Amino acid sequence: MKVVVSGTGLYTPSESISNEELVKSFNSYVDSYNEQHKEKISQGEIEPLTHSSEEFIKKASGIENRFVVDKKGILDPNRMMPSIERRSNEDVSLQAEISAIACKEALENSNNSVKDIDAVICACANLQRAYPAVAIEIQSILGIEGYAYDMNVACSSATFAYQNAVNDIISGVAKKVLVVDPEICSAHLNFKDRDGHFIFGDVCTASVLERSEADSESENFEIIGTKLKTVFSNNIRNNFGFLNRSEDSDLFSDDKLFIQQGRRVFREVVPIVSSIIEEHLEEEGLSIDDLKRLWLHQANLGMNTLIAKRLLGREPTKLEMPIVLDKYANTSSAGSIIAFHKYRNDLKEGDIGVICSFGAGYSVGSVIVQKS
Repeated sequence: MKVVVSGTGLYTPSESISNEELVKSFNSYVDSYNEQHKEKISQGEIEPLTHSSEEFIKKASGIENRFVVDKKGILDPNRMMPSIERRSNEDVSLQAEISAIACKEALENSNNSVKDIDAVICACANLQRAYPAVAIEIQSILGIEGYAYDMNVACSSATFAYQNAVNDIISGVAKKVLVVDPEICSAHLNFKDRDGHFIFGDVCTASVLERSEADSESENFEIIGTKLKTVFSNNIRNNFGFLNRSEDSDLFSDDKLFIQQGRRVFREVVPIVSSIIEEHLEEEGLSIDDLKRLWLHQANLGMNTLIAKRLLGREPTKLEMPIVLDKYANTSSAGSIIAFHKYRNDLKEGDIGVICSFGAGYSVGSVIVQKS
């Protein structure tokens, strides 16, 4: 049985923040902090904070812009986090709201209606509540029968969900599955941290996976195979969780937000990802020369370029390794799906590409697809 990706959808917030705007806000915070603590700084008790710059951000990441659900709160030097209105239990949750938008586009692009879908998988790095599952709320909003569940494998959530969807379809549990990735990354980013204040943006992607039908009118991509790998590491971590209260832990401490050892991550993840893709291609009887496209996780331009160079043995072209992080920043699990959504229409029947995510865990998900 063949499984295809028959359509994708994308929700992009209406507000965005440029590097220039972000740096101006951050530097204002730094000046205020240093002035407030000038005595302790002068006495050597604490180190002064240093300014950020547009050049630093671009060189460190390749990011130039990010879309966010709230711009004002993030850029306020006295707040430096999104300001999100609390909703009642009777209101649609924020993640379900943006998911519905992306899902409707994916359904339209796949020539499906809600009546055709058997399951919903909500896969993302951060879920806004423990239960009821956001996936079930999305299912209810759209009017989908069947089943739904949430899952989290950080930046690899989308590709891991693809494998779950493939397994459900092949086993006969479902014929068509909707995978949705509502990533509100700005809410777990420490905008007061110079080394990371620029990393994330917000977005939501959705994909329809289904059994291949000969009479399909959609522009399908057959899933040739999936491969997953995890290796435990503390180098990317977020300690926010339900035990914090019982631990008498400070709910607003830095470790309750995204923290990482960026250089270690770069050094350790690149060889893991490149080897996984090589192994996956070999397992499917393919070679690097068969690849027309690398839709990689959109976290860091230098990391993606090095992975591609290891695989191709040369510098990748812009089409071979499309980049969206310059406009969207790191959107966790949604990044590789955004690249797939935007950069696939030029491919010809029979062309092969790899959707690959990687991140906290460490986790790596590889999905080989072929245009049919």
